[in-house]
Amino acid sequence: MDSQYEALRRLSQMYGLQTTYHDAGGQHRQASEQSLLATLQALGAPLDGLSDVPGALRQKRMKKWQSCCEPVTVAWEGRPVHIDLRLPGNLCNSRASCRLDMENSDIKEWVCNLALLPPVERATVEGVDYQVKQLPLPGGLSPGYHHCTVTMPGLTRRTLLIAAPLKAYLPPGEAAKRLWGVFMPLYALRSEHSWAAGDVADLKQLLQWTQRLGGDTVGTLPLLAAFLDEPCAASPYSPASRLFWNEFYLDITAAPELEQCQAARDSLNSPTLQEETAALRRAPLVDYRRGMAIKRHIMELLAQCCVKMPAREAALQNWATAHPAARDYARFRAAMEKQRTVWPQWPERLQSGTLQAGDYEPSAEHYHLYVQWLAHAQFHALAEQARRRKAGLYLDLPLGVHRAGYDVWREQQSFARGADCGAPPDQLNTSGQNWAFPPLHPESIRQQGYRYYIAVLRHHMRCAGILRLDHVMGLHRLFWIPKGLTACDGVYVRYRAEEFYAILALESHRHQTLLVGEDLGTVPSTVRASMDRHKIYRMHILPFEMSRIPRQGPHRPPSRSLAALNTHDMPPFAAYWRQEKQRNRLGLSHFLFRRGWLSPPSGNSGKVLKGCLNHLAASRSRILMINLEDLWLETAPQNIPGTTKEYPNWRRKSRRDIEEFTRLPEVLKTLRKINLLRRRRIWRILR
Repeated sequence: MDSQYEALRRLSQMYGLQTTYHDAGGQHRQASEQSLLATLQALGAPLDGLSDVPGALRQKRMKKWQSCCEPVTVAWEGRPVHIDLRLPGNLCNSRASCRLDMENSDIKEWVCNLALLPPVERATVEGVDYQVKQLPLPGGLSPGYHHCTVTMPGLTRRTLLIAAPLKAYLPPGEAAKRLWGVFMPLYALRSEHSWAAGDVADLKQLLQWTQRLGGDTVGTLPLLAAFLDEPCAASPYSPASRLFWNEFYLDITAAPELEQCQAARDSLNSPTLQEETAALRRAPLVDYRRGMAIKRHIMELLAQCCVKMPAREAALQNWATAHPAARDYARFRAAMEKQRTVWPQWPERLQSGTLQAGDYEPSAEHYHLYVQWLAHAQFHALAEQARRRKAGLYLDLPLGVHRAGYDVWREQQSFARGADCGAPPDQLNTSGQNWAFPPLHPESIRQQGYRYYIAVLRHHMRCAGILRLDHVMGLHRLFWIPKGLTACDGVYVRYRAEEFYAILALESHRHQTLLVGEDLGTVPSTVRASMDRHKIYRMHILPFEMSRIPRQGPHRPPSRSLAALNTHDMPPFAAYWRQEKQRNRLGLSHFLFRRGWLSPPSGNSGKVLKGCLNHLAASRSRILMINLEDLWLETAPQNIPGTTKEYPNWRRKSRRDIEEFTRLPEVLKTLRKINLLRRRRIWRILR
């Protein structure tokens, strides 16, 4: 039995599974036989039970050596680069014809005598002797995605070559200017003109107000496409797609069609709609389903008017031609509406990704295409306005996508649909967490050259000056929960982190986007070491940074970090202060007093809040984000992880609307002080 488990352990390691890990309490955990087998099956290993492990192990080893080379190779800027070739004996002394197809269409060709390359490793697999030889590639490669093809007698192999800078994009003048901005979920941002929730117009108003105060950025939660009818999945971290925007946030009054669409104007001005939108606006919680239904009614009228406006319809069709994925997405959403169910329950042909005329209503396709066109225009215009102050918008890239979403349907090979992502048990969630979305398949995405991941990054970076990477540890490993098992039975699965970092560095430079990794909680030291090496900013959240000795106060924020008092998954500061232990409250209060941010020491939450914000504003941290709701001492959180029906997650609106809080003297005074501290030279404010 021990030998069987040992074989299972070796097979698991070959597939990138961690058979053991340390939990949040530091306890050593070992994955069960059942968990390992189920995770291997989710990865596509050819086995049904323990008796199949030896055969699967043999097959995996053969496949590795017969593949000749990895599908992806990273070429870090300024460093020698080579491709590892796994060669059978009959090819070790042959000549290889090499061709490098550059991203800019240039071509480099050469011939390599493999006999001149010394072997760096030897192995015998199924009676065949193999050698590993390192094929050198030309130096000075321009950054980009290139393809190298190696042809030997009877064998041709191709690998994606990612030539990337070692460091992610860092804005110029990094040491001189420290940024600050405000944060609020867009659904929570209410105004005198909003409907069921905030929209692009409200975000624009917030951005302009922040910039007038000297601020650099405005942050919010993911703004991605969502299912807001059937199913109704409002969580911004379970989007219908990570490639398209959420039309729920469109500013309808800014649609060019409105001026010539009498039907839409009549509907907007009708007493019935006016009363309903007013009721939705007054409600303390967002009614996504009803709000989306009303907006859709108006936007369908606008889409119909667009067809009757030749210049506008031509512009829409030209945009669709330039963005073919948008039309594909529109047909997916239209087919979903016609089928009246999620795609895993569609007929087999439709499930496979093939849609034909008759599988969807043309009017529904046109609607979804139209609203994505409007969203593209409105979000990009807002991003352009934000970038005039260099920092740009602060957007959030969620880790996953809804299991029934467009991305999983269109990119089925990229996802391991036999598992969910989650987190192991810890002190707060003793049963662990199941986030109910499928993980990316670590090898399939490599075989596809990270096509999907690159598209997701580009969608966000075209609009984001600062991009937060949710659960940055996922670049290294993810906690998989195989179908039918609980989070207590999950297994960590490794990914090729350096390949992710290369893509992130390359795309961040191309779009001039600063990257922030969400590295909170139990994160291995190797993850933060990689973040530092590639200059991805860390998050410094004050309650997590308190010293074990209360009077010493919080640790100093690193210069390459985003500092804040909380995140959307935490209680606002006033609630944190109320719940904190008395000795910790006293310790923080005295720390702020000694630093000159509080006089005298106080337990008043408002005074301590300002002291903490001033402490962070005066620090070296490159970015400071201020949760607007903290400024009026809100105590209700936006999200309580691990809850579903028990708490209205992702629905609570701000107690104060934008017209009110932008005029509050205390809010203005606090932010002006923060701006002053952020603009001072570092040497003058370090204490």
